[in-house]
Amino acid sequence: MVNVIWLFFLVAGFIAAAAQGNIELVTEAVFDGAKSGVTVCFGLISIMVFWLGIMRIAEDAGLLDKISAALRPAIRFLFPSVPKDHPALGYIMSNMSANVLGLGNAATPMGIKAMQELQKLNPHKDQASPAMCTLLALNTASITLIPTTLIAIRMNFQSANPADIVGTTLLATFISTAAAILVDRWYRRRSHPIGPGKG
Repeated sequence: MVNVIWLFFLVAGFIAAAAQGNIELVTEAVFDGAKSGVTVCFGLISIMVFWLGIMRIAEDAGLLDKISAALRPAIRFLFPSVPKDHPALGYIMSNMSANVLGLGNAATPMGIKAMQELQKLNPHKDQASPAMCTLLALNTASITLIPTTLIAIRMNFQSANPADIVGTTLLATFISTAAAILVDRWYRRRSHPIGPGKG
């Protein structure tokens, strides 16, 4: 569906430019966009490599373990159907810890592994389990203490204060996470009562 939307915008842009006799502006915009994209990517690569290095240091220093331990009670509440010592919980905690630090790229592999483990517990292989839906909702709306990627983009575009979005990002992601949890709980109660072994 997204591909269709982008194709529509591209075709509409070409038609509008051709109708106005400004087709050269489209060509110029395409090349300028490509140039800007490459420039931004190179700027982001260096910053992301730095933050991923910091992430590795934090992991080796035990910071991620401490964050995971702090998240454990919440994880048990949000994923009651996952057995206590199942590998999925470890991947979920690693995924959420990386998201909290704003490292979405580092969180993605852990999220994929968590989904794979949750699928093993899923009795209905042709549809997502409630636990899988919960993980997707939390991963999409995760609380972010340090919006690393956004800070990197702002630094790349020479922002005077690239980190001044930390407070607003924290507030926005707190609200989005609370909303995701409430909607997730509502859908679970609507589909079936939550009890031991359910969810």
